[in-house]
Amino acid sequence: MSSKTLIIALIVCLTSQFSFSQKPDQLTDTEKLYGLSKFWQEVNYNFVYLYKIDKADWDQQYREAISQVLETKNDYEYYRVLQRLSAYLKDGHTNVWFPKSIRDKVSSTDFGDYKIVLKSIENKAIIVQINDDKKKDLPPGSEIIKINGLATQEYIDEMVKPFISTSSPHVLLDLSVQYLLEAYEGTEYDIEVRTPKGKVKELHLIAGASGEVKMYPEQEEAQLLEFKWQEKGVAYLAFNSFSDWKIMDLFSEIKPELDKAEKLIIDLRNNGGGNDAVARELIKYLTNDTLLYRAKSQTRQHIPAYKAWGRKVSVQDTSRQSFLKDYYLANHDLLFYSLSSEAYNTSNLNIDRIEIPTAILIGHLTASAAEDFLVYADNQEHMVTFGVPSFGSTGLPMNFELPGGGVARVCVKKDTYPDGREFVGMGIQPDVLVETSLSDFLSHKDPVLAKALEYLEKLK
Repeated sequence: MSSKTLIIALIVCLTSQFSFSQKPDQLTDTEKLYGLSKFWQEVNYNFVYLYKIDKADWDQQYREAISQVLETKNDYEYYRVLQRLSAYLKDGHTNVWFPKSIRDKVSSTDFGDYKIVLKSIENKAIIVQINDDKKKDLPPGSEIIKINGLATQEYIDEMVKPFISTSSPHVLLDLSVQYLLEAYEGTEYDIEVRTPKGKVKELHLIAGASGEVKMYPEQEEAQLLEFKWQEKGVAYLAFNSFSDWKIMDLFSEIKPELDKAEKLIIDLRNNGGGNDAVARELIKYLTNDTLLYRAKSQTRQHIPAYKAWGRKVSVQDTSRQSFLKDYYLANHDLLFYSLSSEAYNTSNLNIDRIEIPTAILIGHLTASAAEDFLVYADNQEHMVTFGVPSFGSTGLPMNFELPGGGVARVCVKKDTYPDGREFVGMGIQPDVLVETSLSDFLSHKDPVLAKALEYLEKLK
């Protein structure tokens, strides 16, 4: 069987597993080919990490996708082909998203009488929330061990991972579990679940809306900013997003109380990013340094003449004259334009700063602009990070429309530490590694917070 046939079989299997719901079929062959070619073109011209992929293989992926999209039976299958092509690039800021007409029919949590939220804990697919009336049937902490006859990891490798766009291996695993049961309404699953007491149960699920149901355990809606006192003199401050400038007003409101703190915990574990300028404006209050060093940023530079001349330039030629090096780099998609990365100077600002021993909590969901916050904090000796590696993806996505109402984006900006160290693809590493075990989850313990408090307590 050819690789093309295998891929089509995979997509058809994934998109039609016992699914009887009618999927939209509005796109013409011309529109399908245009959307595919549009995505391929934007990647070739603008994707900042193009140099990291095998160009010959990327072109082969495109050639195979041409016949694949023409063989799709509906718009859902078509978009799955595009998502698989996007996932090949292994970048968290490069994605393909369904049109609303499809997105409204797809869910990873809703199965009629069951509403299930999954999370990767100890590399297992663990149920962390369930609708309240099913908590005795599938208690939180239960592990999904089989799906449609396949062991969970085998199912993930074959049916989930190939469609997920992300930069870091640890986030790929997280998202593979989070979207383990994502499906179009009507899709059926036979799953096996092992409860925390070791009992194995079989369950037949049909994807479909569960409606508004009470979940167990209940979780309070995260606020943009959370402030509270921990132990005496230790303030806890959660920045849960940098997407809204309103956080600055909230920070100003709690600042007089924060000024009483002797030590500080900043929680970024649920911060998926937003605007790096918001991150910068907040951290300037939390250090006495007046020079804040931002990420070093680059984007691709297009000079077609350089690219043409570079076809005749060898590596050896580049040492003779600098312009030959530029020609060579342009021809190999390695010519970059450096964006402004000057330090942010706050010496002229009349602001009330607070610099005290600070523990920053980070996790796999700490992403994008939240990682920019960590870059600013990197050289701050009074700040120590605790937790697990961050999301490992930041930059600047360029969005564009696809036929039928879908949207794609391509990452066009590369960010590193100011000294050139990379964190995209592996995440920002914590100073103190602290992982959350299944036992911690079942016991409602927060070992990351506990470790940070232990560290601060030792500082006199």
